[in-house]
Amino acid sequence: MLEKYYTVKGYGETEIVIEKSRFICYVNRATTEEEAIRFIQEIKKKHWDATHNCSAYLIGEHDQIQKANDDGEPSGTAGVPMLEVLKKKGLKDTVVVVTRYFGGIKLGAGGLVRAYGRAVSEGLKATGIVERKLMRIMQTTIDYTWLGKVENELRSSVYRIKDIHYTDQVTIETYVEERQKETFIAWMTELTNGKSRITEGDVTYLEEDVKG
Repeated sequence: MLEKYYTVKGYGETEIVIEKSRFICYVNRATTEEEAIRFIQEIKKKHWDATHNCSAYLIGEHDQIQKANDDGEPSGTAGVPMLEVLKKKGLKDTVVVVTRYFGGIKLGAGGLVRAYGRAVSEGLKATGIVERKLMRIMQTTIDYTWLGKVENELRSSVYRIKDIHYTDQVTIETYVEERQKETFIAWMTELTNGKSRITEGDVTYLEEDVKG
């Protein structure tokens, strides 16, 4: 599993008009090629009357699966420029479809490359990008007398609280980077004067929005 990587927030869409042609960009996350193909087919079905439904996707930890489809546009003027935008942004597990309704004015090869690239850039901007960081869930169990202090300290620290479970005692689940586990345990033990029980939970990804 990668320590961290960038991908899209989820589903998104946007539309731009260039020389009277409508370019509608659809974006989604896809962790398998099957998911990507299914998404492309859904958009093609939705826009069955479009002039073109061009697509590109990039899947896998090491971008093992890369596909680009011009769907009738001149070779290399749509799918590849779309894929290049995903690569330049450093994205993984992402699928994009750009639907074009021809407006009557030919753009030429260079114009098409720019139009499809711009459509994807605008689509990504509208959808949003996230950074996914691999985290260990650390579970800290304490008596209720410690709750106020521990929760306040955690909320003003570098760590993020995932959940708090209230039973006969309180268990706070915190996202901690693998390399910070020992530091976290030492800090929490000192904070609670050794009155806490700290155990390791699952490994999961924490998503944070990427600004700009």
